[in-house]
Amino acid sequence: MDLEGYARRMIEEGKKAEEKLIERLMEIKKWDELRAEKWAKAIIAEVKNAYSKKIPVLDYHTSGVKIGEFGVGSRGKGDFYVHRKITEVIGESNAIISSKDLDDAGVIRRDGLFVSVAVDGIHSRLSEFPFIAGFHVTRAAMRDVYVMGTEPIAVFSDIHVADDGDVSKIFDHVAGISAVCELTDVPLVAGSTLRIGGDMVIGERMTGCVGCVGVGDSITPRKNAETGDVILLSEGAGGGTIVTTAIYYGMHEVVEETLNIDFIKACESIFEADLVKKIHSMSDVTNGGIRGDAEEISKVSGNSLVFDEERIRSIVNRKVLKMLDELEIDFMGLSIDSLMVICPEEVACDVMKAVRKSGIRIEEVGYVERGKGCYIVEDGERKKLKPRFRESAYTPLKKVVGEREPADFEEMRKK
Repeated sequence: MDLEGYARRMIEEGKKAEEKLIERLMEIKKWDELRAEKWAKAIIAEVKNAYSKKIPVLDYHTSGVKIGEFGVGSRGKGDFYVHRKITEVIGESNAIISSKDLDDAGVIRRDGLFVSVAVDGIHSRLSEFPFIAGFHVTRAAMRDVYVMGTEPIAVFSDIHVADDGDVSKIFDHVAGISAVCELTDVPLVAGSTLRIGGDMVIGERMTGCVGCVGVGDSITPRKNAETGDVILLSEGAGGGTIVTTAIYYGMHEVVEETLNIDFIKACESIFEADLVKKIHSMSDVTNGGIRGDAEEISKVSGNSLVFDEERIRSIVNRKVLKMLDELEIDFMGLSIDSLMVICPEEVACDVMKAVRKSGIRIEEVGYVERGKGCYIVEDGERKKLKPRFRESAYTPLKKVVGEREPADFEEMRKK
């Protein structure tokens, strides 16, 4: 609970802020009234002092559009729009690959080498499961570096736990990070620990991120996809998103399907076979699933992507796909964590041979053609493939929130 925000809102609405805060503190913190009263008075004093004056450097323009309403973080149309606006705020830079290229890792060049940097946030619903949160966020950061055609050399982390969180969450989370680092021989070199909101946020919520740095002598950004290329997809068993689905639908047996480093093994097999320079583009199927990633690749490459629905279905982990089908969740609209390789047709066989040699399934699932947009072929019929306003609803609560675009989206966008 955000005590500062709660107090500010109560004051703005002319309600008895001190009385309300005392009630909440006694309820949540299990304190006696005297202690709760001292805290309430201090909170109100800080809030009133903080907002008693305005100077430009402490102010920001409010749009009136809420993060959740606009779909930020939900890997769909609203989220992608905000990402594009962020690139405008950043402006031009001397980076080889920057946020405007819609890749998950940025790239600079130093001393003849490409240096890639990526950062991924902990899945917001894995707060109570620190080990698996650490495992999957680390794997995600490494994936972003690998698909840029670079190899990870270091990992760093940041973890924030709210005031009432158990200290052991930190250790379990770091253990999850370290598990991936140990399996891949990539060291965890730095990190930070903080409380969410300091004294002003109570509860047990955990959040944070893991970053990864990689190096290489060539890169495979999304914008390099060319007309005539074929699209390969490795088996995807999912990561944080699939784990979250399994946990909150009570299908815990699916969680273990995600505990692997198959994606990393597939990438390493490509590096070992010296095929990176022959590949035009690589990506991981995460940002709103095939729907979201395909849309972004199409935009930055200026080409059209065409997929075969049956072939994509066949490459999703069987237990994961069974769960998604039973729950009526569109598998093309959420993260399945497959490796997507876009390369010339004459290179595809070598890529598949190398990946299969490492024990990972991989198949050709589509191709790149001249044009705009993305398409999916289902039962011989070619249809438009577009991201929804939000990624596929994959928890009971997300089903309530829904995937539909709000009626006032255009109005919010203009703000």
